Amino acid sequence: MIGERLVQRVSATRGFAKVAPHVVPALDRAVHRLSRGRVLLSAQMLPGVILTSTGARSGRPRRTPLACMPEGEGWLLVGSNFGRTGHPAWTYNLLHHPDAEISWKGRDIPVTARLLEGAERADAWHRLLVFWPPYAAYQERVDREIRIFRLTRR
Repeated sequence: MIGERLVQRVSATRGFAKVAPHVVPALDRAVHRLSRGRVLLSAQMLPGVILTSTGARSGRPRRTPLACMPEGEGWLLVGSNFGRTGHPAWTYNLLHHPDAEISWKGRDIPVTARLLEGAERADAWHRLLVFWPPYAAYQERVDREIRIFRLTRR
């Protein structure tokens, strides 16, 4: 698919990494709210969820639109932060408060998040690169290991 390859090529650029974090989440939140949870704009290219986690420091609910990779009865979330240097805030939230909720295809689902490590992470990373190749470009730009979480229903 030419359109998909073009989107992958553009999303792997540094320019996209500078602009997207400010534009994509805001658009996703607005469209998700206006459609009463039925539509997530970025999910037109990749599956996506709205993650509601508990703030690591504040203890307040935090809603974050994220791409995901469905797998079996769960989901993988990638803390790529569009290839920017720091880990995204939502990953700290899940490390401190693994019980969360996602909005998936208009349904709210309680989940528990678990950080993947070692061989389990390596296996998931390989599958994620097949699923969305730009993750490789994101990892090349940063010194940190990109966090991967597996979400399972509670």
